Amino acid sequence: MKSVLFSRFFILLPWILIVILMLDVDTRRPAAPLTPRPYFSPHAARGGTRLPLRRGGSESGPGRGAEKRNQSGPQPQPQPQPEPPLPTIYAITPTYSRPVQKAELTRLANTFRQVAQLHWILVEDAAARSELVSRFLARAGLPSTHLHVPTPRRYKRPGLPRATEQRNAGLAWLRQRHQHQRAQPGVLFFADDDNTYSLELFEEMRTTHKVSVWPVGLVGGRRYERPLVEDGRVVGWYTGWRADRPFAIDMAGFAVNLQVILSNPKAVFKRHGSQPGMQESDFLKQITTVEELEPKANNCTKVLVWHTRTEKVNLANEPKYHLDTVKIEV
Repeated sequence: MKSVLFSRFFILLPWILIVILMLDVDTRRPAAPLTPRPYFSPHAARGGTRLPLRRGGSESGPGRGAEKRNQSGPQPQPQPQPEPPLPTIYAITPTYSRPVQKAELTRLANTFRQVAQLHWILVEDAAARSELVSRFLARAGLPSTHLHVPTPRRYKRPGLPRATEQRNAGLAWLRQRHQHQRAQPGVLFFADDDNTYSLELFEEMRTTHKVSVWPVGLVGGRRYERPLVEDGRVVGWYTGWRADRPFAIDMAGFAVNLQVILSNPKAVFKRHGSQPGMQESDFLKQITTVEELEPKANNCTKVLVWHTRTEKVNLANEPKYHLDTVKIEV
């Protein structure tokens, strides 16, 4: 009897072991996540289709999903576009040694310090930089460039154009500065040191696309000279001296976009063949036409710069030799 039982036990033993192994493997396998089954409401059937409805929860009911989205935090605001860089105004100022030089430059610097993004190019009519102008610029607190070039003696006679070499030196510096780099937006303006400038003028000229023009006060033997404007275009000149000039305008009456200067590398102030009072016309003819001029200052009806000129000083009592115990720079 025992032998029969043992024989059957050994026959079933492999199967029992197989079952135990299968149960052990199955218990070690991770349980699959329970997926909630949709609940179909019998009252929500439309056209024979049952629509699943969510059971309870904070999002059940109309508008709950929107509330949750609104509670997730403020939505990112679009980034504002960066403003274009402010065009730099390059002011070229010829100057020469005289009793009123420092006084003229002081007045001009006080104006320039109130103008944003301005670079002052000061060009001395001299063989070397003077100590007076060097010290003055060091204390002026302005972005500046100090140049010097002498006027040949044969061109210093009365009646000949002045400051030609100095203005051309300023133009050459600008072209060399931007020769190997992409030029930033800029405007060129010839600012003589014996003029008086309104701050409004610099904001007017800053938007110059090619060549802009405006009136100048106390010039040409009149209270003012100005371009005549019709329908936003220059059609003539109101002037008291040589109205036949192609551009009957003072040196203080126009500005040029920097790209125009760089695009016309041969445009300079001519010395040979140029007559007094014709430098402006000779220069502007190389870069623009009257039809292309941009009238500023309310269609050239406002005076924002004056050709004041400092009164000639009276030094009749100045001693020939220095007698004071101290040396004062004037």
